[in-house]
Amino acid sequence: MTNGASTPARAARFLTAPAFRHAGAALLLAFALSACDEAPEEKAEAPAQSEEAGAAGSAAQPLPASTEPRRAGEGPLAPEVFTLANGLDVVVITDTRAPVVTHMVWYRVGAADEAPGKSGIAHFLEHLMFKGTDELQPGEFSQIVARNGGQENAFTSSDYTAYYQRVAKDRLPIVMKMEADRMSDLQLSDNVVMPERRVILEERRARIENNPQSILAEQMEAALYQSHPYGIPVIGWRHEIAKLTTEDAIDFYNQYYSPDNAILIVAGDITAEELRPLAEEYYGAVASRGLRAERVRPGEPQPVAARRVDLVDERASQPVLQRYYLAPSYARAEKRTGPAIELLSTLLGGGTTSRLYKNLVVEQGVAASAGAWYVGSTLDDGRFGLYVSPRPGTSLEDAEAALDAEIERLFAEGFSDEELERARTLLLAEATYARDSQEDMARIFGTTLTTGGTVEDVIDWPERVRGVTKEDVMAAARLIFDKRRSVTGTLRPGSDT
Repeated sequence: MTNGASTPARAARFLTAPAFRHAGAALLLAFALSACDEAPEEKAEAPAQSEEAGAAGSAAQPLPASTEPRRAGEGPLAPEVFTLANGLDVVVITDTRAPVVTHMVWYRVGAADEAPGKSGIAHFLEHLMFKGTDELQPGEFSQIVARNGGQENAFTSSDYTAYYQRVAKDRLPIVMKMEADRMSDLQLSDNVVMPERRVILEERRARIENNPQSILAEQMEAALYQSHPYGIPVIGWRHEIAKLTTEDAIDFYNQYYSPDNAILIVAGDITAEELRPLAEEYYGAVASRGLRAERVRPGEPQPVAARRVDLVDERASQPVLQRYYLAPSYARAEKRTGPAIELLSTLLGGGTTSRLYKNLVVEQGVAASAGAWYVGSTLDDGRFGLYVSPRPGTSLEDAEAALDAEIERLFAEGFSDEELERARTLLLAEATYARDSQEDMARIFGTTLTTGGTVEDVIDWPERVRGVTKEDVMAAARLIFDKRRSVTGTLRPGSDT
């Protein structure tokens, strides 16, 4: 769907460990640091004055002033930043290799900010943002982007909701006007909301309820977070989705969608000097509602017992064992701790050269796959995960014992300098590759800024990774591997009757 039903950020919520692509590194990798198919019918050389782009801000009212753009950090990847008078933060990542731009609006609100009993409303509203304004009919936003040769989508997480378009540079005013329009003038009624609610229920059925590994992951997260709303699925619980109303969506929109609670990120062939007048024209005309406030969520009680989730499902194709540990996020940890946990996950389970893969899959032959991952780009405590899928003839119990033995071996023997440098090189190489993607760079800055980080945190990340020592990684291991802070889940093929 054009409203982001299969975006990477949301899909990550549904990924299960055996198929996990080392999400921690993929999400943090950039911390190191389209031509038109059809021209618009109206004045292609000046799309800002076309019927589709309109002439927002043409009324005889002075536009609010913004702060002066400044370079945040040093080096070629350091973005320019400024803030509009209405509170909208703006980040510009210049990349002149092609005349295209990626335009993203991030809202500082996600599923963890929902009111009790209203799970799924953040994701639901993401869908509804495509249902029209006074100027646009339902679905017309996507049609205009496609007609101008662009791509667009949206995604929701526990901590943020984001909307993006990738277009030729000369079409940027078109998408800026439309995005600013729906920031302030979304029109909702039962005749568009109720059918979309059925779409969300079907999405939940297809992505969660028909996928045994997704069911296991959802149940494990609910067990891991005993109080914090991270234990509630982003898509929501079915019985609560079914009761969401048009009024719920309007209330959520009015409570959180405002320029002072948003971040505009534009990456591509543009500078802050070029973007600033456009941002003032379109977004600067949107009145602030003073919505930005400290985000306070329930805390977790001190864990006192390990938990288990055992699922038997005849639809499962193979058995799997996963374990989640509560782990401090980058925002919650000391400066050296986040990168140390990242390196720990890479060293243990980041690909075929990692310790778990080499020992359990290659040498011992007890597993078909094994690995580790870290979700640290969260506003509150994240997760550290381990997984192992046993080979035929190996029981889940034996696979779990082999996994536990590797953790014990880590504490008993430590690891070599070569292992640490291999993990460090892998993380920094992934960061280098990310520079080639406008969207990846914009996503990294957006994720960081909506989860308690700063632009400088992004720029400084490679040096923090280079500064991590073996002692730091072992300290991270001692912090993470406390089974009282864990949930172990198993999935077995078969009937549960």
